[in-house]
Amino acid sequence: MRNFARFYRNQFKPPKRLRLADMKKRRKKRRRSNDEGAYVCPSCGEQIVIPLDLTGGSEQEYVEDCPVCCNPNVIHLEFFGGDEPPRVWAEAE
Repeated sequence: MRNFARFYRNQFKPPKRLRLADMKKRRKKRRRSNDEGAYVCPSCGEQIVIPLDLTGGSEQEYVEDCPVCCNPNVIHLEFFGGDEPPRVWAEAE
């Protein structure tokens, strides 16, 4: 019985407490790659990440349904030269 109690105690330890420094590390935003962008749905307010395709031109516009609320949005994309990230925004259709 004694071995079982030791085993049980070792297997079901409560989680460690996180230090404030550890929590700050976790909150760090991950940087998006150059082939994806994000916009905020004007209907529901969710941030939507979309793939970007430069082959469509430096200015693009298309209609896409929000995957959260299913409302149609007009997505606008602008690609700039150099190291500047592309601009992505949406308007309700």
